Amino acid sequence: MKVYNFIAGAMRPALSGRWLDNIEPATGQVYGQLPDSDARDVEEAYRAAKKAFPLWSGLSAEDRYAYLMRIAERIEARAKELAEAESRDNGKPLWLARSVDIPRASKNFRFFATSALHFGSESYEMRKPHAINYVLRKPLGVVGCISPWNLPLYLFTWKVAPALAAGNTVVAKPSELTPVTAYLLGEICSEVGLPEGVLNIVQGLGPKAGAAIVAHPDIAALSFTGGTKTGAEIARVAAPMFKKISLELGGKNPNIIFADAPYEPMLSTTLRSSFANQGQICLCGSRIFIQRSLYDRFKEDFIRKIEEEWKVGPPLEEDTKVGALISESHMQKVLRYIELAKSEGGTVLTGGHRVHLPPPWDKGYYVAPTVIEGLPNNCRTNQEEIFGPVVSLMPFETEEEVLAMANAVPYGLSATVWTRDLSRAHRIADRLEAGVVWINTWLLRDLRTPFGGVKASGVGREGGFEALRFFTEPRTVCIRYDV
Repeated sequence: MKVYNFIAGAMRPALSGRWLDNIEPATGQVYGQLPDSDARDVEEAYRAAKKAFPLWSGLSAEDRYAYLMRIAERIEARAKELAEAESRDNGKPLWLARSVDIPRASKNFRFFATSALHFGSESYEMRKPHAINYVLRKPLGVVGCISPWNLPLYLFTWKVAPALAAGNTVVAKPSELTPVTAYLLGEICSEVGLPEGVLNIVQGLGPKAGAAIVAHPDIAALSFTGGTKTGAEIARVAAPMFKKISLELGGKNPNIIFADAPYEPMLSTTLRSSFANQGQICLCGSRIFIQRSLYDRFKEDFIRKIEEEWKVGPPLEEDTKVGALISESHMQKVLRYIELAKSEGGTVLTGGHRVHLPPPWDKGYYVAPTVIEGLPNNCRTNQEEIFGPVVSLMPFETEEEVLAMANAVPYGLSATVWTRDLSRAHRIADRLEAGVVWINTWLLRDLRTPFGGVKASGVGREGGFEALRFFTEPRTVCIRYDV
């Protein structure tokens, strides 16, 4: 299967004529190719976006709404095909792509299409002298969106939809590891008649195609989700050009469980927050803190549930809970962290190894859900993002103790707290260094709320009107009327 760039409304190979192999994580085999694009392809995409900008930005919010809603409807109409493509490209269970990834992609377009209709401007009245100030929100022009491989279409649309809704034209790059659903989105844009050049999708490697988007002098803003190291490089390159940047980066998220937690909901949700999507979600709770009086009970039940219910298997099987990791190199990274944990004094309670399935899955990238205890909070395993099905268990006694441990990492993306004590929940939420705090739940998202992290977890916020503010520039107009 070959996928192509989508530039100026047309499917195109890379100008280099070169192709990259696309590997299916579940089998470890090449099953397709994508363009090996470079700065020349990005320049073509930029020119198409620049040409389309006057038309697109000049449309009313209602007209842009209509286009985005048609895209959402086509995603829903092609949901089965998109879910199958996402599962094969990423290695995630098909049921997960079907129930989470593709519905959310459609919802992203619906949400931001509607948001643009209600995105207003402020005005401020002055009395001495008599004047009124009002604020216009102007689209930036051509913007760049770079998305990751863990939730491919889900996060690609999370960036593209608000950029388009605000009146910008877009040069976007999906991960080279998961190119297919972005390619299919290009097909959908053609099907609904989106004007040529409004959305341009450049496939290829981050250090070539992605870097060219970042370095392009006329791309006005960059929205990126990915690793913290890459985010730092983007900031280094973009800052001297005074680009607007939004960086949603890594996490090492605490999951704090007090003895009065609602036990059964906590246990089932903690299994999900640990291992959903093979642990390859930046919001997964990889450090689990359990109040000491509950520790032994939780540990016993948690391990039993993992071993009984969290089957590692091929993505197409309905009872598979843990599919394949994204690539062989990423799998080896996760396995190295497990060995590191052992050398740091950790004990593997379950998992800790590669899982070998029968053919044709025998060369796939599977790792058993892994639980480790006995590690100090300041060791590398508890400080560095692993991004796989690996969690550590640590007991605590008091609020002060667990807050100190929870905050003692470079990251600050999200946190989860389990307690029936409402006052405690508010106290903990107030003091946790995280952009998102969930109380007695996890990954429950209202798309109207700001999303993002602090410290090494990123810069800026996505979601709701925050996203529309990012993709626009305010202009204040002051009129004096007593002259």
